Amino acid sequence: MDLEEVADELYGLVPGGFVAARTEAARRARAGGDRALAQRIAALGKPSTAAWACNALVREEPEEIAGLVELGDLLREAQESLAGDQLRALGTQRSRLLAALTRQARVVAARLGSPLSDAVADQVEQTLRAALVDPEAGEALLAGRLTGPLSASGTGLGVRPDLRVVPPPQPARAPDGPRRRAGTGDRAVEEEERRRAEEEERRRAEEAERRRRELAEAREDAEAAAELADEAARAARTAGERARRAQRRSDELTARAEELAAELARVREEASAAEAEAGTATRRAGAADRAAGRAAADRDRAAARVAELESAGAD
Repeated sequence: MDLEEVADELYGLVPGGFVAARTEAARRARAGGDRALAQRIAALGKPSTAAWACNALVREEPEEIAGLVELGDLLREAQESLAGDQLRALGTQRSRLLAALTRQARVVAARLGSPLSDAVADQVEQTLRAALVDPEAGEALLAGRLTGPLSASGTGLGVRPDLRVVPPPQPARAPDGPRRRAGTGDRAVEEEERRRAEEEERRRAEEAERRRRELAEAREDAEAAAELADEAARAARTAGERARRAQRRSDELTARAEELAAELARVREEASAAEAEAGTATRRAGAADRAAGRAAADRDRAAARVAELESAGAD
């Protein structure tokens, strides 16, 4: 069993499973006869929620975190060379990258079953910011074994927890601040204070600009959503009116169809009656024809008898 492997496994777990897994790993080390390793495993600190989210983000997006640390190097180079345009461009890139990585950390945490609160997300962003301004913080973040969030103020680090667990953490470095260096004199101190004040002013300006852009984007999104809502409402009203007109037309045609059906039924009844009457008239006409034929025959016979009698009397 190797401490590096155990640490990698433990700090990749969700917070709720860390303690039990650490206890089991220490037990296995003791069972294997390595009590020193068991003690070192048992000493591994449980990460806070923010630290766990940062560790998970490193495992999910190692290239993005490496890019963040590299951007910090570029920012420090730009500060040393006093390249104002480059510094402003990199500052804008920094703000966007910090916001994007913080959002990604929330996505990863939610997917792993431990959504982040706003307060914890702020700690994640502060840790990412610390990795930007301090090389050691960047290395600690890339190791993926933070036990607590990091913090930074300006270009110097503020109070922070132990950076790395394996190898054993080194004592935290005292925050940087204005200090007199041998041979530099008061002028060097004033220059350092001025530089820090300018950096803080730039940071606040960048933060204000970021918030202004986010507000402007939010307003644009709200306006676009309002326009879409109005358009959808108009479309709904138009569709509703068309539906009502179609229903009225359907009702009219249904009523007309019913009227025509009733008229057709009446005509059929009249046609049936006329057909029956025509049959009766045809039968009566046939009987009359036969009666007329018999009457004509009787007339002819009677006329012949008269003629016969008249002829006999003359003789």
